[in-house]
Amino acid sequence: MPLSIIAMTVLIIGFTGLVWSANVFVTGSASLAKHLGMTPVLIGLTVVAFGTSAPEMFVSAEAALDGVPNLAIGNAIGSNIANIGLVLGFTAIIAAIPINTRLMRLEIPLLLIATFLAVFFLWDLYLSALEGIGLLTAAFLATLVLIWDARRAKPISSSELAERAIPPELNHLKAIIYVAMGLLALLGFADLLVWSAKTLAEHFGVSPMVIGLTIVALGTSLPELAASIASAIKGHHDIAIGNIIGSNLLNILAVMAIPGILSPSSLTAMTVNRDLFVMVLLTLALVAIVGLASLRQKFQASSLGRPVGLLLLLSYCFYYTLIF
Repeated sequence: MPLSIIAMTVLIIGFTGLVWSANVFVTGSASLAKHLGMTPVLIGLTVVAFGTSAPEMFVSAEAALDGVPNLAIGNAIGSNIANIGLVLGFTAIIAAIPINTRLMRLEIPLLLIATFLAVFFLWDLYLSALEGIGLLTAAFLATLVLIWDARRAKPISSSELAERAIPPELNHLKAIIYVAMGLLALLGFADLLVWSAKTLAEHFGVSPMVIGLTIVALGTSLPELAASIASAIKGHHDIAIGNIIGSNLLNILAVMAIPGILSPSSLTAMTVNRDLFVMVLLTLALVAIVGLASLRQKFQASSLGRPVGLLLLLSYCFYYTLIF
């Protein structure tokens, strides 16, 4: 059997396994957090938020340790582009997404700060260990700010708690087993995915950065796409934009930080001139969408509808033509 076919098969197994192991890890971690007395809101902002980004983080770490840090950086940038262009765009085409204008108060400013940090650190075409530590520190501070804001906000309803996808509670022993099993599986499947991505890059004669920006980024964004589509069909899609902002925030501050810390590396000019530029452009488009909605909402309810969704999706498709 050709090596490329084997690599594609392993890639699919890796993606599937990462999703499964992340769910196992989140279920166990959330149960342990409940036993330790953490509130559902706190669990949602920490355990679930970081747990759902675990596939990207583990792939990033494995890629950096395996000598292909550019694959990890490409995954972070490409995932942000896919989250806005593909996930948000496609979901809006299926059903209009209500815009929560409260995001302008805290989440949007945090995303803008994170995006500025990414541009500032990558502008010289080198991501150093110190810059990686800076990004990770910013991730920690952003989480603290979100926790502080959640604690001072009014209590959330049971329906909102359900939307945060807090897993069911397990007993202590099961929770520990789930955490250990999830972590080991994440390590194993991340290693498989990085091997297959490297093999495909060599086979097709493209850089690991391109594979990270496309195949790996698309694969790690597919669970969010599936969840967003399912929510849209069920009519529970009003937190889609908030979830994407949170995911993109972690992609920049945590996923991108890992290769900087573990394997500082140089980047090509194309990474900044094309890929980072597109990420910034789509981020600003998202900010403009939420900002305009907050102005309009003084007079009427606002939502992200099919025309804007189609425009975002077409932008994502056009970006792919630039890569290839």
